[in-house]
Amino acid sequence: MNRHSLIELEAVLAIVRCGSFRAAALDLGMSTTAISNAVGKLERDLAVRLFNRTTRSVSLTHAGRIFVAQIKSALEDIQKAMNTARSQQETPSGTLRINAFATAAREIMAPLVLTYLQRYPQVHIDLVTEGRLVDVVAAGFDLGVRSADLVPSDAIAISLGKMRRMAVAASPAFFENRAIPQVPQELLTYPCICGRLPNGALLRWRFEKDGDELLIDVEGPITLDESSLARIAVTNGVGIGYFMEADVREDIAAGRLIRILEDWTPPLVPLCLYYSNRRNSSAAFQAFIALARDFAAGRLT
Repeated sequence: MNRHSLIELEAVLAIVRCGSFRAAALDLGMSTTAISNAVGKLERDLAVRLFNRTTRSVSLTHAGRIFVAQIKSALEDIQKAMNTARSQQETPSGTLRINAFATAAREIMAPLVLTYLQRYPQVHIDLVTEGRLVDVVAAGFDLGVRSADLVPSDAIAISLGKMRRMAVAASPAFFENRAIPQVPQELLTYPCICGRLPNGALLRWRFEKDGDELLIDVEGPITLDESSLARIAVTNGVGIGYFMEADVREDIAAGRLIRILEDWTPPLVPLCLYYSNRRNSSAAFQAFIALARDFAAGRLT
């Protein structure tokens, strides 16, 4: 089966639209010889004459009229699709798919994602949160957000810069009749909110101070796999919780939670936005990368 280029089909439609080979050639920016050769090649491949030609006029044959009627709408759809693709290179539009841990998504949601949507309302963001690591390219995502130590070595990464820490906290009511733990080992005698990881394992609470690292296997009345649920349990006095600082920062500032063992929770590796090496990326993608760099540099208000 012969394959035909779009220019051969466009040449046929241009001749019909303009009324002559010469006018069609001017319309398409081609020479008269080139457009004649394109149509001649198509007619030979189809083994049918599409045009009746004389020195003074050109008209479609019966086969030509049927052919034009069938290809016209298809070519218009192709042209529309090409124009849409080009427009996404000029004005941010379309869909961006982002994969992130839930905690990472919460950290970038207001300052980065929502700011982006306000600036570029023609873009739709599909933000998927999941605990497991995925190959963002194979899974059809444009971007990923992970801790720097979990970013694939072959990806391009943008450090989002903000310091991240864990926070151990409980409600004021919880400590009304209890002493506040001074070292992580004392947590073993307190009811704690146990956490379950995406792979099913229980979360071990990690602490570090002066080069000493501890992993504590806490126990308590409930095991949860979502930070927002753990926050509800802790604010209601069920036990001590272990959170990303960003998830409970406002509760601590408002006095709803009391932070403990702060000197045992040093900074964590920063979050990174990462992506594969993308050539001819869309305007929406480029705009998000530019905004992420501004966010990382503290240039967003």
